[in-house]
Order: sequence, then structure tokens, then C-alpha cells
Amino acid sequence: MRYYLIAVGVLILDQLTKWWIINYMELRESFAIVENVLYITSHRNPGAAWGILQGRMLFFYIITVVVIVAIVYYMQKFAKQDRWLGIGLGLVLGGAIGNFIDRLLYQEVVDFIDVYIGSYNYPIFNIADSALVVGVIVIGIATLKEEFEKGRSK
Repeated sequence: MRYYLIAVGVLILDQLTKWWIINYMELRESFAIVENVLYITSHRNPGAAWGILQGRMLFFYIITVVVIVAIVYYMQKFAKQDRWLGIGLGLVLGGAIGNFIDRLLYQEVVDFIDVYIGSYNYPIFNIADSALVVGVIVIGIATLKEEFEKGRSK
């Protein structure tokens, strides 16, 4: 149950920040948090990461529903035995639902975190994207840890 609370927390934070961006910023408006590093920039993405598959909403709807069902299944089956797996799955679930809501409501995803690494402007993203990436990393580490422990016990 606590892993679902992680998903709900991610979802609430994601939707509140997107609501703020939609209601208080014009599209493409930007302001610096850390000059030359971090900006809040109102952006919309009609596709997936880096703008790929733009306009393929039916594809995103189907894939997201399949992913959500798979995550819930894995949470019910495996998260009870592995806390880190449960945390990672909770993060991914919250992120997937957050971007799914955008696609249902707006047919695009609201992005706003704009990062510069030197002269490279990283693609603008949001809280849901962050939760997805961190969640996948945590799941990967949990999986590697489990495999390592299996190898040690043999």
C-alpha cells in the first residue's frame, strides 16, 4: 500500500506544478531559477521523450494502460518482498499516470523544467518524467542487487 502512496504523491506534485504552469505562465515564457543552468519554461510536448512520436495519442493511450496494468501487477506480486523495487514501481506508476492525464486532457504533455549543461540545452521535462527516470534507475539497481545476491548464495 505504501508504494501506491508514493505514486499518489508524485501524481499530486506533478499535476499541481503543471496546473501552476498552465494558469500562471504563457506558452514559451521562461524565468531563471539558477542563471545559465536551471529555468522554468512553459512548454508543451505532443510526443514522447525528445518530441518523438508526435501526435500518436492512441498509441500513447494503449501503451500507458498496458504499462500501468503491468506496474500494478508487479507491485502486487513482488514489491512486498523488495522495498526498493516497490519504491521504483511507485515512482514509475505516478509518473506514467501524470503524463497520461496530460495526454487525455490536452493531447500533449505540459513540460517546464529547463536545464542547461554547459552549452547543451537538455530537453524540457516535468515532475512525472523525473519520477519515471528515477523509478527506472531504482528498479534497475534493485534488480541488479537481487541478481548479485542470488549469485552469492550459489
